[in-house]
Amino acid sequence: MDEGQLQQRFSDVRGDTRALSEPLSPEDASAQSMPDASPAKWHLAHTSWFFETFVLEAAQPGYRLYHPHYRTLFNSYYHSVGDQYPRPRRGLLTRPALDDVLRYRSHVDEHVHKLFENESVDAPLAFVIDLGLHHEQQHQELLLTDVKHLFSRNPLDPAYARTPEAPAAESGALAWHGFPADTIWVGHDGGGFAFDNESPRHRVFSNAFEIASRPVTNGEYRAFVEDDGYARPELWLSDGWTAVSERGWQAPLYWRRQDGRWRTLTLGGARDVRDDEPVCHVSLYEADAYARWADGRLPTEAEWERAAGGASLEGNFASSRLLHPAPAPAASAGPAQLFGDVWEWTASGYQAYPGYRPSAGALGEYNGKFMANQMVLRGGSCVTPAGHIRPSYRNFFYPDARWQFSGIRLARDA
Repeated sequence: MDEGQLQQRFSDVRGDTRALSEPLSPEDASAQSMPDASPAKWHLAHTSWFFETFVLEAAQPGYRLYHPHYRTLFNSYYHSVGDQYPRPRRGLLTRPALDDVLRYRSHVDEHVHKLFENESVDAPLAFVIDLGLHHEQQHQELLLTDVKHLFSRNPLDPAYARTPEAPAAESGALAWHGFPADTIWVGHDGGGFAFDNESPRHRVFSNAFEIASRPVTNGEYRAFVEDDGYARPELWLSDGWTAVSERGWQAPLYWRRQDGRWRTLTLGGARDVRDDEPVCHVSLYEADAYARWADGRLPTEAEWERAAGGASLEGNFASSRLLHPAPAPAASAGPAQLFGDVWEWTASGYQAYPGYRPSAGALGEYNGKFMANQMVLRGGSCVTPAGHIRPSYRNFFYPDARWQFSGIRLARDA
């Protein structure tokens, strides 16, 4: 397909970049059920956009963009690069079609391969390519969480895939693992890839604490729900109570009462809520309220990283094909399920580590500019790509976010 044909196919979203990035009207803002979610083909195009923008344009002087408007349409939040198409409108895009997006991906892949064939990849460019690969893994996870939210808006309860259910298990009573007061190292140790927000490695004094042997289960959280946990303001942070009151939260996202029992939507379709599985799709506000109800608290990210330091990186990730949290394994010597199953909220705000400096140029916008008003989660989930996670990995979301596979692990002072 030549440039003229592409322009014709693209006619319904044409216009200058000012029109593409103009502020949303209230009507447009409500057109999608959740402004944070993006269509699958947007994820596919954006990850290739990353390579085109930060690799091909940098390495190939005179490189010609595959399509001039893609630079705006698939720019997520890089203001240094230019305008962006408004995030809440992404679901309104009927063009480019999926076939066009796949051709775009093939085009970008081909040109990146040629860089290697021509030995045009030096160390700085190799790092950007590596960053792009890890960035794509992040979007592999986001794609699944966004698809799940999209399907949740459909009364037919569609399934993304035929997913097996994990065998029933006795999660056992919650146990506690203690750690004495000590000065500990936090952050990436320099071995292998890490995002810039995981550094610099630095020392932190940790008071003595205990951390739970596993995440909170659906059964345990259901007891909180049935004890009127969502109707007791004394359990909630002020902003959390406002969210509960204004949004009508009564249970985790995707839970619903049907014929006297709790049902939930999974990527494999609707199922009964299983008491033995880790609770997921709860906000920081819900995690904090539950912890207060259970006479515990959320761990700080330093405590979580300390507890995870000697743990195996094996877990229930996307490669298991469950695409849903699984019951805790048999009792282990240390805390179980630290990696995979559910992202675990911590009590730590997402802030820069001491001495942090963002990367120069547009890539400095990757993480650093979000270091305000968000909270850190640790450990990965059942839709995280295997091998993507490590003890120092810092995920972050706003405290009211529920569409990620986010769960709860309790801590308490020793």
